[in-house]
Amino acid sequence: MKIALVSPYDFTYPGGVTSHIVPLAQQFQRAGHHVSILAPSSRPVALSAGMSFVRLGQPVLVPTGGSVARISLSVWLLPKVKQLLEETRFDVVHLHEPFTPFVPICVLHYSNALNVATFHAYHGRSKLYPFTKQVLHRWASRLHGRIAVSQPAAEFVGRYFPGDYRVIPNGIDVDRFSDRALPLPQFMDGRLNLLFVGRMEKRKGLRYLLGAYSRLKWDFPNLRLIVVGPGTPDKESYRILGSRGLQDVVFLGGVPNEELPRYYRSAHIFCAPATGKESFGIVLLEAMASGCPIVASNIEGYSAVVDDGVQGLLVPPKSEEALAAALRLLIESAPLRYRFGLAGQQKAQLYRWERVALRVLDYYDELRAERGQRELSVALRAR
Repeated sequence: MKIALVSPYDFTYPGGVTSHIVPLAQQFQRAGHHVSILAPSSRPVALSAGMSFVRLGQPVLVPTGGSVARISLSVWLLPKVKQLLEETRFDVVHLHEPFTPFVPICVLHYSNALNVATFHAYHGRSKLYPFTKQVLHRWASRLHGRIAVSQPAAEFVGRYFPGDYRVIPNGIDVDRFSDRALPLPQFMDGRLNLLFVGRMEKRKGLRYLLGAYSRLKWDFPNLRLIVVGPGTPDKESYRILGSRGLQDVVFLGGVPNEELPRYYRSAHIFCAPATGKESFGIVLLEAMASGCPIVASNIEGYSAVVDDGVQGLLVPPKSEEALAAALRLLIESAPLRYRFGLAGQQKAQLYRWERVALRVLDYYDELRAERGQRELSVALRAR
């Protein structure tokens, strides 16, 4: 098959959709399919041999959902997209976040292929969809299949665009985060390492982890907090750092993607204190594949990945006290950390990209068969 994977986001900037599309494309290619990725980009994009990248627009920064989206808003894309689709004639056009301006909508407008969408987001309630759903239904009607990465994501989008949603989760390169990754020597000095991985956005909840850490540091002077992720901490995080005089907090900023598994392998506990609006939780899977026990907020998206008391502990969001109590349990019990870590490694096997990609390809085949039956029925009725 000739498959187009379409993203609305700057493909050169790290993010959940990009980190989903690249390994999915690699698996499709290994299965013998021809894959093209269509997305905006702020810089040149290099892909592995056999895959093509088509740049559709220069991204701009748009605040959304407590984050910043890097998307293209150029209406001049329309003739380019039309020509591309006419010349390429894809069998499947797979749009990720299809209602995010402007690239997926352009592609969906002109696509005569089998149109499949994956919905990644969960926002609780949308401020935009209630006002745009009447317009967007025009494009929603052009979708032959709909995928959601989790049940919360399916329920969120289904509230505004009812339909049948196939839940197929995000995947992970389990082997990359396994025992093959070596810990970083600078963190193997006898201290107990807590790890946070995420963008420096308020909804990622770093301030609550810093508050919990400040409650624990006095009792556990050997404790260290490692913070990995691009951006600048919010004002409240800086206030906690200064007012509580926190020591042994290491801010590393964004790290090379190839080095990320080594940070997980250097950690004794992984903590994800996000406050909400998480549809899934890739960082949880990365920690689980690394054998790292987890303390995370009990929010939709995270609770779909981590079983409380099995791979880690889930606590109420925005609670320093609950976060500190759960971390204390793991700090004081190496056997519990080991048990959670082992269970996480076992569960992570279910999310191997090989399995996830096969489920997506099976869904394509199912939709193509259904489309063929519908077209045959129409032809027979027309006789």
